[in-house]
Amino acid sequence: MSLRVTRRRRVTVRVLLMSELDLEFSASLTDDTGSFKLLELPPDLCKLIETAVENLRPLRLSIKGESGEDAVLCTDDATYTVRSVVLSNTILVVTPPPDSLGSVVIRDQVNEILELTPAVPKLHKISALLRGREYDDVHDSEDHPPLPEPGHLTYAAARATIQASDAEFAHGLRQQRILDIHGSLRPIAPSYLTTILETILNLLVSQSMAPRAVPVEDVAATLTDENEISRAVSMQAMAWFGEINNGVWTMDVESVLKEIGLGILRQHKDEPIAKDILLDKWRLAVGDTFEASVSLALLTGNYLVSPGTELLTYFPSSALPVDPASRFIDLFLTRPRWKADDIAPFLSDIAINTKDRDKLLLKYTRMTTDSQGVWYTKK
Repeated sequence: MSLRVTRRRRVTVRVLLMSELDLEFSASLTDDTGSFKLLELPPDLCKLIETAVENLRPLRLSIKGESGEDAVLCTDDATYTVRSVVLSNTILVVTPPPDSLGSVVIRDQVNEILELTPAVPKLHKISALLRGREYDDVHDSEDHPPLPEPGHLTYAAARATIQASDAEFAHGLRQQRILDIHGSLRPIAPSYLTTILETILNLLVSQSMAPRAVPVEDVAATLTDENEISRAVSMQAMAWFGEINNGVWTMDVESVLKEIGLGILRQHKDEPIAKDILLDKWRLAVGDTFEASVSLALLTGNYLVSPGTELLTYFPSSALPVDPASRFIDLFLTRPRWKADDIAPFLSDIAINTKDRDKLLLKYTRMTTDSQGVWYTKK
């Protein structure tokens, strides 16, 4: 291809196997400048768009980010960081004029492209927005709609604010145990959630209900009548810990037991608890029917073991900073060095996959090896 600029602000383009075309500068070039952006699609996103086009299926992409935040692009189930990359060559954006078949019009010039890279959804902001809004007292357990309170946050408003796809956002609400009560989002108090789950386990045993075939309405009605637990709360709690289909709840036994175990472990943030004592209390809390499924592995990423002992201290990864640099500072303030298996659980929520986690370790730590294995220390 060859270009020739003339004094009449016209460029001639000669393309192989094609007729000669004239490029004209748009009369609205000044207004158009900066109006066009080039977005480079990663293979998975490109395939998603192509499939949607081929199948005539609607596809929604959204850009999220408030002032001071890096923008992200979200599909229905994934989040991508948007990063500007400067080009070494200028790209012209051209369109055909309405009155000429032999010319094209220069509308803008592009000196950068927007690059998309998979990102961890920014779900940490939810807890900050809902601080002080915990749901736990007896008045909250009533089913009548309360009067709107200052600072209440709706599902729609939070979804528009949080930098995450719709699927990731919904998953984040489940993982952070956030209720939607009469249109307002409220995190449930951990102690109250533990009480609800223990009550449900006792009910299943007393009524001889199979964990994989629990009648939802019967459980919700009993919790309301006998324990003053709101139906709206119990229904959402059951959905967090399993699947509800056609009025039947398939309970995820491990996730229920994990939450009850965390309820015991949370009491030992400052004062360690012996491993055997924790397990005994945990088994007692879940009852004979479920005690065989109790395992310390369920609490991985939520505790530290004091060196040379079996004393456990509550140390949840969810309470650590989401910024990688700040997280590693906190980790190395807690311990000067970490075994690979010990540090990995505290990085899973800020890394997309193991490859991304290894990149973080390479960037922020120094690896050494001795007779005990691989250690990571501050870089």
